[in-house]
Amino acid sequence: MRTPVTIIGAGLGGLTLARVLHVHGIPAEVYEAEASPTARLQGGMLDIHDYNGQLALEAAGLMDEFQGIVLEGRQALRVLAIDGTVLFEKEDDGTGGRPEAQRGDLRRMLIDSLPEGTVRWGYKAVGARTLEDGRHEVTFDDGRTVVAELLVGADGAWSRIRPLLTDATPEYAGTSIVETYLYDADTRHPGVAKTVGGGSMFGNGGDQGLSINAHRETGDTLHAYVELGKPLDWFDTVDFADAEAAKARIAAEFDDWAPELTTLITDSDIPPIHRPAYTLPFGLRWDRVPGVTLLGDAAHLALANGEGANLAMLDGAELGKALAARPGDVEAALAEYEQAMFVRGETPLDEDFLLESIFGDEVPEQLLSLFEAAQRKS
Repeated sequence: MRTPVTIIGAGLGGLTLARVLHVHGIPAEVYEAEASPTARLQGGMLDIHDYNGQLALEAAGLMDEFQGIVLEGRQALRVLAIDGTVLFEKEDDGTGGRPEAQRGDLRRMLIDSLPEGTVRWGYKAVGARTLEDGRHEVTFDDGRTVVAELLVGADGAWSRIRPLLTDATPEYAGTSIVETYLYDADTRHPGVAKTVGGGSMFGNGGDQGLSINAHRETGDTLHAYVELGKPLDWFDTVDFADAEAAKARIAAEFDDWAPELTTLITDSDIPPIHRPAYTLPFGLRWDRVPGVTLLGDAAHLALANGEGANLAMLDGAELGKALAARPGDVEAALAEYEQAMFVRGETPLDEDFLLESIFGDEVPEQLLSLFEAAQRKS
């Protein structure tokens, strides 16, 4: 296969696809809306799982490089009740299957593994159409266009490539995340730093639709994810332009929670960031359209559960391998990839396997109840 694969979106899934194609000698061109790799903060920590994300990195030939960006000790885990009681605690002994890395470091690793010029920065896709000859044309916000023999939409939740395949659009899932950051936590916020511990901390309100979770990122930065099961119009009443007012309004929803947890909201060193959660219909499928497909959130956007980035990378790796295995029959490769991807997206992880992956062999009964409540919400 000598025709370049045109990939829209330089997220982890699109970059993994480009890398696996490169490993197999297949050219790719990646078009990304951001102006440069450093145009914005690339999110927080990611745990890369041995049953999906690491398989993708193995296919990309990047496991050694990945080990070089893993943050030691970050697989430590604490689960707290809303009164601050520690329900579960696990140290990072180096044997876990979910090593943590910063999303930005992971993205940079993938970019650096590609030939120079593979990623074209500053190309924001605004639409796509099928031409009379069956190829697909993508239009960018400045009027430039590119015509693709093989087009892959790796452009996330609001994909501009998806409409070539389906009219499905994301819908609000009834819950939102509010992000906060506490910098230099060990010296400036020692109490909450002790509460979070050395890795991840989860504080789950069960059926309340509330949770306060946090990661210890590079250095002693704490990155919190505060979940509230509220309609979008509720968030419209929060003045996020007034940082102190927004922090107070969000924290008020947790008035019966321990202060060592709510401090992650009230002491934030940045204004709270509202991130509504959207999902695509569960089990979304489409009929095969020649010369185009999707991966990651463009194909199966779901509630955040730690699997999204891992699945996007696995999608990219599996698509790259399928194309490499059938260089003379692209349509057969795409059909094979899509069918496997559809099944993967419709098949939830075995609950016992997932619990053991996260917590180990013995899970306290109280944690099981919290986990079941979280599963009901999702």
